[in-house]
Amino acid sequence: MCKKLSENYEKALEKWEKMTITSDPMFGMVMQNKEICLELINRALPHLKATQIVQLTTQKDINVVAGRRVRYDVYVQDEDGNIIVIEMQVADRQNLPYRLRYYQEQIDHGLLLPGKDYRDLSLHPTYVIMFCDFDYFGYGWARYVFEMACTRNHQLKLGDQRTVVIFNALAKEFTKDEQPIKNFLALMRNQVDNKSKFITKIQDEIVKIKQEPERRRGFMKFELDLMDAWREGREEGELKAEEKGKQKLVKFLSSQKTAPSEIVAALVNVYQMSEKAAQEYVAGYMKAPK
Repeated sequence: MCKKLSENYEKALEKWEKMTITSDPMFGMVMQNKEICLELINRALPHLKATQIVQLTTQKDINVVAGRRVRYDVYVQDEDGNIIVIEMQVADRQNLPYRLRYYQEQIDHGLLLPGKDYRDLSLHPTYVIMFCDFDYFGYGWARYVFEMACTRNHQLKLGDQRTVVIFNALAKEFTKDEQPIKNFLALMRNQVDNKSKFITKIQDEIVKIKQEPERRRGFMKFELDLMDAWREGREEGELKAEEKGKQKLVKFLSSQKTAPSEIVAALVNVYQMSEKAAQEYVAGYMKAPK
């Protein structure tokens, strides 16, 4: 048991040391630095010209009754009331448009209180920024921007003030407006522009975070507890008590406020379930009375 614990500790420590800006935990911790977060927003949305972050939350949970829970990597409100959600997406699960559709809906749930007029949403234009290390649409563009427009006349906008911006880290060509974000997309591919003060600032922040004992301990505890839950799940499965093992794994991950998509991935990895079966299992667990 001691040997296994030592091996797990070494694995968790190695994972901590190898984390880059594309790792969800590290991305969230780096974005807690308001100066870095604000600059990234202005590079991604140069027309916004934000000067101040009045609210910044990382790993923000949005809980909706009878709905799937959402956890945003970064949730920001600037001085003008703009709501900016920033996500780092490293795996192409072939569901990006539908995920974004649900994200947009959940943002508004948190903005419009009962009894308020729909026009109150005009005070909070929303932007969802997705940094992807894959080209979902296949055009090779560095940036894809989506707003609701009329199919008969694309110049006629719905004007609901919702914008989705998807960045493709694999892009090789950049327009003039995309130049400010170019070196960040390169960083996502572990290509470090040492001449950029912004990239240097991010790299320095990563080094600083990895040297902070409290953050390292928090990450290590979560990883070790997760490994224990997986091990128990496997052992239960071997004893033909697979259902109990699944419940333990899902219960533990839920208690850690893990995103449902990550719980699904854990079930797929541990029990070799199909993604559809894992999604149905998690959905059933979330609806069941606790």
